[in-house]
Amino acid sequence: MKNLKLYLIIFLSNFLFTYSLSSAEIEIYKKIDLFGEVLEKINKEYVDEINQSESMDSAINGLLQSLDPYSAYMSPEIFKEMQTETSGEFGGLGIEVGMEAGVVKVISPIDDTPASKVGLKAGDYIVKINNIQVQGKSLTEAVDLMRGPVGSGIELTVRRRGVKKALTFNIIREIIEVQSVKSDLLNNSIGYIRLTSFNDNSSQQIKKQINILKKNQDLNAFILDLRNNPGGLLSQAIKISDFFLENGEIVSTKSRKKSENRKWFAKKGDITNGKTLLVLINYGSASASEIVAGALKDHKRAIILGERSYGKGSVQSIIPLKNEGAIRLTVSKYYLPSGKSISEVGIRPDIEVDEKGDDFRIKTDTDNQLNYAIKLLNG
Repeated sequence: MKNLKLYLIIFLSNFLFTYSLSSAEIEIYKKIDLFGEVLEKINKEYVDEINQSESMDSAINGLLQSLDPYSAYMSPEIFKEMQTETSGEFGGLGIEVGMEAGVVKVISPIDDTPASKVGLKAGDYIVKINNIQVQGKSLTEAVDLMRGPVGSGIELTVRRRGVKKALTFNIIREIIEVQSVKSDLLNNSIGYIRLTSFNDNSSQQIKKQINILKKNQDLNAFILDLRNNPGGLLSQAIKISDFFLENGEIVSTKSRKKSENRKWFAKKGDITNGKTLLVLINYGSASASEIVAGALKDHKRAIILGERSYGKGSVQSIIPLKNEGAIRLTVSKYYLPSGKSISEVGIRPDIEVDEKGDDFRIKTDTDNQLNYAIKLLNG
């Protein structure tokens, strides 16, 4: 009799618990049970013995990467490395990377870094790192494989659009010290400013260079070169956009929580005094670069020339976990003044001009896009 009462209590408890759940919640619990069953079958039946802990890490990372190319899981070891890595201890390649279809994709090589010097391009897919297949690995695992001491070598095998055979690049790691702003006076009348990344002091450097260029009495136009600029700090993108605008919205972010939605606006005062502005972009222009180009385009303040940009219009946060690891999770998206999202769409130029040369360091003889821009400004 006691057993019957106990059974009835358990049955009623389960019934009430199940009844209190929504159909969506019930489905989630079923999926969790299914996952446990699959893991058990793999552990018992798979041809090779597996490490269940690593399998769970891969499952967590797979879930995150199914959301978008920028969300990922960091194990405690990788998260600790990221927190404790000091300048000069590790060497870099000078590339911004993301994940697409399980393969590491180059968002952009940074000027004057080992990656740009050997010829890596935006859009290249890294399929092997030192003969280790990348497919199936997480982005953080792939980045970890690319880390190493300064002066050490690494071999990257890449696939490139329009090239049938895989390309191999041997790169020597260096300390990456990016000088984000370069400038020059072209044809004695065009102020050329090259921005390679959005660092802490990029806006100060640009303002300084603009003021230097403005001293030339024949100056009548500016070129802002954002090609192969993978982005950086949102605050810098807002300040730099503001330099060229008199008023209006620059960018907004929208998240799941309406209370966290934000908008940024330009303050009065165009430091170029309204001079003609032309912005160069390509497939390697991403994130903060797209915010600047998009804001200037929407306000009809600049002519955008080049190729469609990358389309990275999202914000990621690092969220620590109980196991001392962390997840990189997309928490909001960028929107242009027009209300359009940058994500996966990018910025379409007003004038489409294909690339020719790989070197954008003020060498107009091989630079198809810059040559076109100069001719356009000279009439």
